Amino acid sequence: MKRVAIAGWFVCSLLGQDWGPAQFLVGNWAGEGGGQPGQGSGAFSFSPDLQGKVLVRKSFAEYPPANGRPASRHDDLTIVYRDETTHALRATYFDNEEHVIQYTVKPAEGGVVFVSQGAPSSPRFRLTYTSTGKDTLNIKFEIAAPGKEFAPYLEAAAHREGARK
Repeated sequence: MKRVAIAGWFVCSLLGQDWGPAQFLVGNWAGEGGGQPGQGSGAFSFSPDLQGKVLVRKSFAEYPPANGRPASRHDDLTIVYRDETTHALRATYFDNEEHVIQYTVKPAEGGVVFVSQGAPSSPRFRLTYTSTGKDTLNIKFEIAAPGKEFAPYLEAAAHREGARK
């Protein structure tokens, strides 16, 4: 019984944080979808790190050659954390194309939405994860040019790895 209590404490200390509306994302995911970059497939994970103080998202998408474009791969890393003053969820995104995006993270109907912060003269970005079942979700990434409304850039469906489709 003592071992079970220690194991439970260890798991809780690893998770350490309630990620609020993003909690359902913790795990390993695979998916496919398409949009302006073309049809592609990839995988991502959301894992607690730094003793549960941050949630790390690692992602990649691979696109086969199409319409004269060579095959390509996109890699990115996002760190989700709680603001030390407000305790609101925030995120910082980095990718292999040298983009860095600051996000606020809020609940959305059936999921969570990451909305970029920045100057009105800059493009805005919105990344929405919507749960479609215990182990499935939809992803929508939108871009808004300065002064314009959000327009879809890509959409995908994903399933938790190891779960039945």
